[in-house]
Amino acid sequence: MTKHVGVRRLILLRHGQTEWNAADRMQGQYDTDLSELGRRQAKDAARELMGIEPIALISSDLRRAFDTAGALADHSDLDVVPDQRLRETRLGDWEGLTHIEVDARYPGARQRWRLDASFTPPGGESKLEVGARALPVVRELFDARADWPGRTIILVAHGGLIAALTAALLELPAANWPVLGGLANTSWVQLSSHGPSIEQPGWRLDVWNAAAKVAPDVL
Repeated sequence: MTKHVGVRRLILLRHGQTEWNAADRMQGQYDTDLSELGRRQAKDAARELMGIEPIALISSDLRRAFDTAGALADHSDLDVVPDQRLRETRLGDWEGLTHIEVDARYPGARQRWRLDASFTPPGGESKLEVGARALPVVRELFDARADWPGRTIILVAHGGLIAALTAALLELPAANWPVLGGLANTSWVQLSSHGPSIEQPGWRLDVWNAAAKVAPDVL
């Protein structure tokens, strides 16, 4: 383990299921609650993840993520720190619509959105904008937490946000952002920083969609 002594580990956990997830309804920044299944998923994720003894637990302030983070906090002495920069992609006019309704009203738009990180839903924000919004959260932690090397920080957020933040941390070209596929509810991503400084963090993708099958509800 000594070779990993200076490595900063970052886990990005997607929230548990909501009723809107189950109904293929697009949430965006609409503040939905966890379903009963989602609450059970959060407890299962807590049992799986909190054994690593993270030093910080930071969450989107939307209830579905914050309540998932709360289940993790119940297994530790950490408080959940809310950060609205970790909110899901703002989907504008698409929020509240099912996939079928979006496809009927905006033919071909959802497919383009999947394949083009610069595409912006009407009244919403692009994946590139989401990554730029979330990236400072990690950069600030890198700067502020001198105790991070050799330990783990967990961020609890949303599928679209996690994919965008991961792509931004890895500095993927915009054309390659779609290679990061869907995340199931309460699955997670693990990255590790092997670099010497915030200017050269040396992020690596260790795990994608851990402990879950590919989600059919990912947008």
